[in-house]
Formats: sequence, C-alpha cells, structure tokens
Amino acid sequence: MATAGQGETGLEAARAELRRLFGFDDFRGVQPQVLARVLAGQSTLAVMPTGAGKSLTYQLPATMLPGTCVVVSPLIALMHDQLRAARANGIEAATLTSVDSDWRETIDRFRAGALDLLYVAPERASQPGFRDLLGSAPLALFAVDEAHCVSEWGHDFRPDYRQLRGLMDAFPQVPRLALTATADAHTRADILDQLGIPRDGLVLAGFDRPNIRYAMRHRDNPVRQIAALMAEEPGPGIVYAPTRRKVEDLAGKLALATGRPVRPYHAGLESGVRADNQAAFVASEDMVIVATVAFGMGIDKPDVRFVAHAGIPKSIEGYYQETGRAGRDGDPARAVMFWGAGDFATARQRLAEIDEARRAGERARLDALAGLVETAGCRRAVLLRHFGEDPPPACGNCDNCLAPPRVTDATETARKLLSAVYRTGQSFGFGHLQKVLTGVEDERVRQRGHDGLSVFGIVAGEEARLLQPLARALQARGALVATEHGGLALGGDARAILKGEQAVEIVVPPRAERRRRRDASPNPVGDPLFDALRDLRRELAQEAQVPPYVVFHDATLREMAASRPETMDQLGAIAGVGAKKLEAYGARFLDAIRRH
Repeated sequence: MATAGQGETGLEAARAELRRLFGFDDFRGVQPQVLARVLAGQSTLAVMPTGAGKSLTYQLPATMLPGTCVVVSPLIALMHDQLRAARANGIEAATLTSVDSDWRETIDRFRAGALDLLYVAPERASQPGFRDLLGSAPLALFAVDEAHCVSEWGHDFRPDYRQLRGLMDAFPQVPRLALTATADAHTRADILDQLGIPRDGLVLAGFDRPNIRYAMRHRDNPVRQIAALMAEEPGPGIVYAPTRRKVEDLAGKLALATGRPVRPYHAGLESGVRADNQAAFVASEDMVIVATVAFGMGIDKPDVRFVAHAGIPKSIEGYYQETGRAGRDGDPARAVMFWGAGDFATARQRLAEIDEARRAGERARLDALAGLVETAGCRRAVLLRHFGEDPPPACGNCDNCLAPPRVTDATETARKLLSAVYRTGQSFGFGHLQKVLTGVEDERVRQRGHDGLSVFGIVAGEEARLLQPLARALQARGALVATEHGGLALGGDARAILKGEQAVEIVVPPRAERRRRRDASPNPVGDPLFDALRDLRRELAQEAQVPPYVVFHDATLREMAASRPETMDQLGAIAGVGAKKLEAYGARFLDAIRRH
C-alpha cells in the first residue's frame, strides 16, 4: 500500500509511476490536468472520450496516495475486467460484489490498508453498512465511473447513483473524481450538483475519437450487409439489434453466413449462458457478439474493431457511447449504422408513451439523431457539435467525407408525396402511395378511386427514383409519421412543406457499386514475428486465464516486432511494458524474438 508524502505526489512523480506501472513515458490529453487536481486533493468531474485513459486518472493516484481509492462502477462484469487489468499491472485491487466469494478476505485487506483500489456497485455503496466499513480505514479518493448515470438528464439514469452524495459527504476530507465519456452541458451541470463537485472542478476533454470511421447506410438486407462488414473486419465486433428476437435471429444467421464465432447477448438469456457468452467475447480475438444495448457498459475490451447498429440507437448520446466501444486501443476501428425509416416511425410512436414532462426533450434527441443520419456533410462534425464543440467542416474519416454524396432539392417532390398522403386519407403505406404517384393502376388503386386523384401519375423518370429515399428522410425528420395500422400520416413540418414555407433537401442514394476490401489485419505488413508474438500472447493469456489484451495490446506487439529488443532493458523501454509485465512475461517474449 502506497504511503507517499505530499511532496512526492506531483506530476513528475506521477510520470515515474506511469512508466513503472504501465510502461508509458508520458500522459495523454487532459490526464495531467485531472491528475494534478486529484493529487492536490481537489474534487473533479472529468469528461473524457472512451479510450482516453479515464481509469488511469484514479488508478495512478491510488498507488501514490495513502489510503484506498473506492471506485463506484455500475456493472459487476466491468469491475472484474478492470480488476484483471489493474492486477496485471501490479496494482493491489479487489471487488466487493454479490458474486465475490472472497468478500471476507477483501474486507480484511481493506481494513489492514492493503488495497490500492476497492471496486463496488452503487447499490452496495448506498447501504449504511458500507459507510461503516469505509470508516474503519483511511480513504484516498472516491472515483465515480459512468457518472452520467447520476443525472436524470443523462441517457442512462440510475437512481442508486443519487445516493452517492450522502456517502461521500460523510467523508468530507476525501476528494471526489467523477468520470464520464458522454455528457452534454446540461448533464455536466447536473453531475456537478448531484455529486457536490465545484463548478471550477470540470475538466472537459474533446469528444473526438479520430481513429473511428463513421458510416451510415440504409438497411435493406442486414445479414448480407453485416456479413460484408465482418469480411472486411476480421477482429472482434459488436452488433447492436433493437430487440431480443432480432438479436437471436441475427446471431444465428451471421454465424451461418460467415463461419465466424457469433454469440447472442440479451437479458432474456439464462444468466449462466449470458455470462459465458460475454466471457468468451472478452477473451476472443475474432468473435462477434450480437446484443441489445444493455451490452457494452460492462466490458473494458480495447480491441473491438467494429460496432454495427442494425437499427437506430435511442439518441446521439447513446450512439456516441455505443460506438465508443470500438477502437479503445487507438487502432483504426469502424462504426456503421444500418437504419430504416421504420426505426424513426417506431421511435416517434413511442414518444406518446413517455411522461409528458420528458417528451419534448426526447423528441429533441430524436430530431438530433435524424439530423446525424440524414446529413450530407461530415458525420463527425455533426456529432461533435452536438456536444458543444466547434469542429472543422470535414474530418476525412467518415463516409460522407471519403465519398461526398450528391444532394438535391426535393421540395417539389416532397410536396407531391405529402399531398398524396393527405388526398388518400393518411392511412396507406409507402408502396400504395408510390403506385398512385407513378400511375400504376392495380386493383387496390382502382377500388379506392385513387386513379382519379389529381396526384395520380404525377411522378415519373428520375423523380420516381427519389420517392423512397425522400419518404425515409421525411419519416426521419417527423414530417411523415406511421399510423397504428402501418400507414403514413402528416406530422411535424409537413404542412409548412406543403405551403412552400419549408425546403427539403435529401441525399441522393449512390448507385450500387462493389466496395474494395481494405486490409484490416492487425498485422498489415505480414511480419511473421508479429504473428508469433500474438500466438505467445494467446498462450500466456490462457495460462493466466485472462483475455489476451491484458497481457499486451497489439500496438505493443507491433513495436516489439519492429524494434526486436535483445535485452530486458530494451524490452522494458517499449510502450505498454510496465515493471510487473516485464517481470512476468519478458523472458518468454525475448526468447520468441530471438527464435524469429
């Protein structure tokens, strides 16, 4: 247990500890600002993007300050992932959860001052008995992970987080560190208030994840589309589906279509099966997991190469957090959303089911998401502006920047489509409306007398090709809404469009073309030594019963293969090789390098 004096807790001492524990020479982004405040005993809210090293901002001080750092984390699986990684780096850590059989030993170690980190869930932290336990030993820091859960304005509110203020107030001398990757200005202010952190304690990093390539495509055959993505990305991936039934269906079909290991994850699975599937995914280097959005917050897997959505997420905040599970190791990763107009129609119908007080806010979130999906500009710019940033107009790493789409003024066609909706009684689906507008005289059109309407046959040629993407765009923005029986009705700004008061521009869908497969291998230069080092990592991970990334990340192995160290000192100088890992694995990696 560290007992460093106050004079030893500056950033220079922290850099030395960073090198010793984690094998890195310097900090990234706003880590120095956060660490300086924590080491000075100041309470802080750090808003940092996923993959920016949030956990380091409490793990490092926990080894330097006297006492134990108490980490409140929302999910047991997440705690256990972080526990493995901390222990692999030589940090004295333990969890106190309902599934831990060694809880008596953990309590004894805490009382003896032998723990750097103690991970607990908010449900346990709010119990009076836990407060009594904390009073029996020195505390260094309270760290509240996923701190947006404390705010009703956040996208993942959890009532138990509201009890944390009382616990921390019982120990006023202990500083507080709240951490989140997703919080807009309103949510940030609420977190500060709810956790008793001063306004000047906010450290706000940028939200950008430049290594993630964003893309959004209309969903027509999700199995074929996601299988194609899997062929391009051989590493681990997450596919989000909106319902349990769709999770099961997609998982089975993708496994058959690709031959890759694919497993489902949702709350309806038997708990043992669900836990086994998650553990297999965390340990795998090529598995794809198909899941509801409940999956993801509970994992700390850095080598996820893609996140695909088989439907729209609930909000931009949710999308940012879910896609942020890709590429946490800093290597290139992809986030691809496959969406359909029906996704927005269903989401807008559900707005009527929520409390009226929350309805306007949820509608605004859905509108913002529609803007992200429908934009012809830079996806990343829309995403970052949502969080209050002022990004450049193009990022060069999203689908619209890499292949700018053509935009057309579809206002007149939109007026024709909306007029057809109105004149047919606002009860027919798109297929029927398309027949009316393009002059198809089938039996149903004639029976309804729709072949005699003024809108019959008024769309032809290239304009007809715009009807389907236009209908999707109008549904996304809410100008068309689904009826109870699957028809389309006017909504939102439809009447303003009909009156010529509102313009409609849409992205013209590109003609189908074969996409070139890119080399997504973690070994892009085909170095046999790198492959040998990955094999050794896999062997060591199996021996230690930990995921391969806990041993070393791919980036560390690539540097080993490139520099071919010959001594322990040279190996220890490579980024990601800390003292504990050098001692545990160094000799075997050096031996593998010598043999190749």
